[in-house]
Amino acid sequence: MLAYATVGTNDLPRAAAFYDAVLAELGGKRFMEEPGYFIAWGTGQDGAGLGVTIPFDKRPATVGNGCMVALQASSREQVDTLYRKALELGGTDEGAPGQRSEGFYAAYFRDLDGNKLNCCYMGP
Repeated sequence: MLAYATVGTNDLPRAAAFYDAVLAELGGKRFMEEPGYFIAWGTGQDGAGLGVTIPFDKRPATVGNGCMVALQASSREQVDTLYRKALELGGTDEGAPGQRSEGFYAAYFRDLDGNKLNCCYMGP
C-alpha cells in the first residue's frame, strides 16, 4: 500500500552519505535523484522507497512529532546490523534492538536531521 515516504533535510549531501550506507544494509540503492533537491532509494520495482528532500517551500526542514519511517529487515541480525550502522554514522539511539511484542523485533534511531526511523523484523 505504501509507495514511498520522504524525510526532510537541511544538508542533502550529508543526508545522502548517511542513507547510502544505512540503506545499503537492506540492499537499497538510489533510483531517483534531482541534484540539490532530493534523492530516493529502493530495493527494486516492488516495495516502498524512501526519499530525502530539501523542503519544497525552501524553509528549514523540521522533524514531525509522531512521524516515523519503518524499514523492513529480513532477519533480527539485519535489524542489529542496520541499527549499529546508523549509530556509527552519527544517528542517535531511540531504542536498542529487541523484542517489542510477539513476532516483532525492532530498533529505533534518528538520522542526522533528527528524523525518527525504525528497522523491524516481523517473524519468529
